[in-house]
Amino acid sequence: MNHQEWYPVPGYRGIVAVDAEGFSKRSDVSQEHATGFILDVLARSFERAGVGEVWERRVFPSHRGDGYAFGFDPAMMPGVIASWPATLQRTLMECEPQSGGPLRLRVSLHIGPLPVDGGPHDGSGTARNEAHRLLNADVLKLLLAKASREVTRAVVIVSDDCFKVAVRSMRSLHPDLFCEVSATLADKQFDQRAWIHVPVPSGNLLAAGIAALLNPETGPDGEAAERRAQGAAHVVHHTVGNRNDGVVGGNQSINFNG
Repeated sequence: MNHQEWYPVPGYRGIVAVDAEGFSKRSDVSQEHATGFILDVLARSFERAGVGEVWERRVFPSHRGDGYAFGFDPAMMPGVIASWPATLQRTLMECEPQSGGPLRLRVSLHIGPLPVDGGPHDGSGTARNEAHRLLNADVLKLLLAKASREVTRAVVIVSDDCFKVAVRSMRSLHPDLFCEVSATLADKQFDQRAWIHVPVPSGNLLAAGIAALLNPETGPDGEAAERRAQGAAHVVHHTVGNRNDGVVGGNQSINFNG
């Protein structure tokens, strides 16, 4: 590339990515039911949350059977964060696939420059890759696993860029409804600051609080070795001395090494 060559920055897009917990453990019939169920739940929950246009005008949609991802107008991100996670949780509670038991979803929300020009490369870029890395981060999988399967149906991770634009700016939910984490994915050499939001905490998340649950020194007996094997989580600091008593609060930092 010589000094005369340059490439314009694509327009910014909001990105939603979801993935079903334990999808491969379901029977073939259950997987078939769950695949259609995911699309139905997404369409219904966005409409019920008052942000139906996000779903209706989605771009570069990608359906993998156990998950779904798409882009949307980033101006709508505050509205998505404000109302959609809680509505998704309620929708998942109210209806279930025809077989295989409750469906639980991990969700990532991100924002970044991605091309949308009707070509084969629509939606391709670093921001799209990061959204999927966040979706598969160890912290998100662990928190969903530790919550009650019957109660907590969705956990959400928000990228730091997305958090700054939509939450810290006070355009959406209050920042104290989020917990700061280091989202890591060891096999992909991925480590980014991110923010966790759980619409309905339950089980160990509610009893011990997220920060305590992820601390191998203070967590429940017998679980420290398991957590260390999954990423050796430990609390780094509490910037204002907040306790986490089951509320997914802000001003808390959790680091995952692994």
